[in-house]
Amino acid sequence: MSTLTVNKVSGKAPLKAKDFATDQDVRWCPGCGDYSILKQVQSVLAELELDNDEVAVISGIGCSSRFPYYMKTYGMHSIHGRAPAIASGLRIANRDLSIWLITGDGDGLSIGGNHLLHILRRNFNLNILLFNNQIYGLTKGQYSPTSEFNTKTKSTPYGSLDHPVNPPLFAMGANATFVARSMDRDPKNLKEMLRRSNAHSGTSFLEIYQNCNIFNDGAFFAFTDKATKSANCVFLEQGQPLIFGTNRELGIRLDGHRPSVVNLEKDGFSPNDLWIHDEKDPFKAQMLAHFFDDPKKRENNFLPRPFGVLYEIERPCYEEMLYEQLDQATQQNGKGDLDNLIAGNVTWQIK
Repeated sequence: MSTLTVNKVSGKAPLKAKDFATDQDVRWCPGCGDYSILKQVQSVLAELELDNDEVAVISGIGCSSRFPYYMKTYGMHSIHGRAPAIASGLRIANRDLSIWLITGDGDGLSIGGNHLLHILRRNFNLNILLFNNQIYGLTKGQYSPTSEFNTKTKSTPYGSLDHPVNPPLFAMGANATFVARSMDRDPKNLKEMLRRSNAHSGTSFLEIYQNCNIFNDGAFFAFTDKATKSANCVFLEQGQPLIFGTNRELGIRLDGHRPSVVNLEKDGFSPNDLWIHDEKDPFKAQMLAHFFDDPKKRENNFLPRPFGVLYEIERPCYEEMLYEQLDQATQQNGKGDLDNLIAGNVTWQIK
């Protein structure tokens, strides 16, 4: 006889992925990578046995930021680039919600770059999913902060001159406590990274390569297509050597402080000679974030793009320190009086 499991908090039967879907028509372009991300997020929330009212989805502006419409949870479609401010306030107001901040490469790294930097360094306990399609999709195909150099778009007909932002390196520079990367076309890895993001105590930053099949189709095909994926990607596992290649014949070793690719079958190296991944090492994480070679311009020592958790450390969460500080102030000074605070210590009486 089967036993029906129940949510440990609510006492109700756990929800399924479809229970996190709304009745709204999903208005992304057919074939958009956002569909895959939406499905995996809904699946993971169900696996975590969360209820609809235990989750909040906050977004800014852009194709990715339509996410709250399609999630049967609390949510807010906020203003351009300011989702981190909204999510920060929500976290301070309610420490029990599972908060997911949805942003894109334009929303998060252009107008919202300042807000993204500060939420990462403050380390609120919430999850940031940055959908990176290297283009402005909602406004019909202008180049974005992550577009490759010399990208020809409606706003850069002769090619963009900007050096692209490297999102994991940006997060590392902001002293993020969790930095990871995944892709829309690898649901197994994406679900694992969503679980790891959720399990992290602090701000998790997950960059997700997301194909825009209308304005930047194929931007990440070198990493997602079966024929080229194994040669261009290295999947990170804690305590395991960095190995990749069609037959897992290639590895990465450190020559002093410089990473280099070796052929295990031809160069006489074994997995024990290779770089062993350590998520707690900030210096190696910085190097991994610099693995940003363009597969279309392969050189002799081409470094594959890393996917998985680049970095994770523990650090106190901002809201917990804030509540502790408020409790201490209340114990020392008593409960505050807003009227007295506004009046101040000096007043005038006008006759």
